[in-house]
Amino acid sequence: MTRVKICGITNLQDAQAAVEAGADALGFVFAESPRRISPESARDIIRRLPPFVQAVGVFVGEDPDASTIAAACSLDAVQLHSGYSLPYVRRIADRRIVLGIRVKNEASLQDVPGVEHACAILLDAFVPEAAGGSGKTFDWELARQADRLGKPVIVSGGLTVDNVESAVRQMRPYAVDVSSGVESRPGVKDPEKVRLFIERAKATPDF
Repeated sequence: MTRVKICGITNLQDAQAAVEAGADALGFVFAESPRRISPESARDIIRRLPPFVQAVGVFVGEDPDASTIAAACSLDAVQLHSGYSLPYVRRIADRRIVLGIRVKNEASLQDVPGVEHACAILLDAFVPEAAGGSGKTFDWELARQADRLGKPVIVSGGLTVDNVESAVRQMRPYAVDVSSGVESRPGVKDPEKVRLFIERAKATPDF
């Protein structure tokens, strides 16, 4: 069964609705974004999560506070996007790391710095002005090439209630990740879209 991460959680109500709908993981954005959350607010939400729901912190670039925030918030994993280097990944390799890859073409899936230290990779659309959360899709045919990296693949970028079934069938990912595709407005989730997204993702055969 495909796992589901609901990203860009900014409040307890949205977190609880996602968990009740069957989310396997919640994402908390600590980088500049309409969905940015303070470490203090994230910590308070994460403390109220039930067991076995993963809390993932999303960082862009080489945030010097990533390890500190991860410890303070009891994050289960850190997700890195855009601008990270191998030395940086090595410095935080004591954490479970999800490496975000902005997929532009085949070359995007080659020579990914620090992939050997990652527990998974996340594929997102390449959008020059945004590190993530753009609502844009990438060429799904490229996703199969990510298998060569030898890590579980999480698919993100432009997923919605309407296309998640096709995404799972075509790419057969370990997990799907959605943020803007289940929102009523930036930073606020639509509980019905969240419910339908999770239901459809998990009901779609991934073989």
